[in-house]
Amino acid sequence: MLDYALIEAVAAVVREGSFERAARTLHVSASAVSQRVRLLEERLGQVLVVRGQPCEATAAGRLLCRHAEQVALLEGGLRRELPALGAAGDWATLPVAVNADSLATWFVAAAAAFAQDEPGVLLDLSVDDQDHTAERLRAGEVLAAVSADDEAAPGCRRVPLGQLRYVATASPAFVGRHFAAGVDAAALARTPALVFDRKDRLQQRWAERVLGHGVELPRHWLPASQAFVDATLAGLGWGLNPEPLVRPLLAAGALVALVPGSELQVALAWQHARITLPALQRLTARVVEAAGAVLEP
Repeated sequence: MLDYALIEAVAAVVREGSFERAARTLHVSASAVSQRVRLLEERLGQVLVVRGQPCEATAAGRLLCRHAEQVALLEGGLRRELPALGAAGDWATLPVAVNADSLATWFVAAAAAFAQDEPGVLLDLSVDDQDHTAERLRAGEVLAAVSADDEAAPGCRRVPLGQLRYVATASPAFVGRHFAAGVDAAALARTPALVFDRKDRLQQRWAERVLGHGVELPRHWLPASQAFVDATLAGLGWGLNPEPLVRPLLAAGALVALVPGSELQVALAWQHARITLPALQRLTARVVEAAGAVLEP
C-alpha cells in the first residue's frame, strides 16, 4: 500500500526546491522530510531526489510527483462535490508547460479564468519553446502543455487551438540603417537578429522562407517576450514578434514589417494527459476559450 506521507515529502522537496522549504509547507522539521524521502528511496531501492540547489526529481521521482499531484487534484474535485468532507488543508498544484509568446498574448486570460473556477488549485507554469513543451509531457513533468507538435504525445489528448501569426519587425530607423537597399542574403548576414533562446528557430525559418535558402544570422539572445518587443523598438535588432503583441505598434508606425506579406503562422495545440481530472477538464475549456479569442483558425 502506498504511504502518501512519504510520497508527499518527495513531491514537496521537488516542488519547493529544498528540504527546508518543503519542511515549512508540510509543517514538520527538515530532518523529518529528509527521513521520509530516504525511507521511500530505501523501500523502492532507487534515488528519487537529486540533492542540489535546487533539488530535482529523478525519472522515478517524477512519476511519484505526478501521482501526488493527480491525487491532490482528485481530492479537490471530490470536496467540490461533497462539501461535507470539509475544506482542503493544502493547495493542489497543476503543472503546465507553455511557450513564452502564448503566455504573453493569451494564456494568462485562460489562467485567470481557471483560477476563478478552481480557487483551490495553483498553476505551476514552466516556459519552453512550443516545439519542445510536449517533451515535458513525455517526461512526466507536466500534465498539460501548449505545443506545436502535430501529433499527440503518448497517453495524451491533442486539442487544436489555432495559429499564432508572427511578423518580422524592426524599428523604422533600424530598417533605414541596415535594410535601405532591401532585405537580401547579404543584408541579413550582417544585421543582428533577436533570438529568444537556443531552441528558437523562427528567425532562421523566416529568413529561409524569404530567401529560398539558408543564411547565417548574427544573433542577440533575449529570452523574454516583452523584452523582445522592447529591444526591437530600441533598435537592438530585428525579430519575429507575435502579431497580437505588436499590432498597435505596427499601426502606429513604431515598428514596420521587414517584408510585408511574409508572416509565419505557428499552429498551436493543447495537449493534456488522458486522465479524468475535473480541474484539468476545466483548464482545458478555459484554454480553448482564451486561445479562440486571439489565435487565427
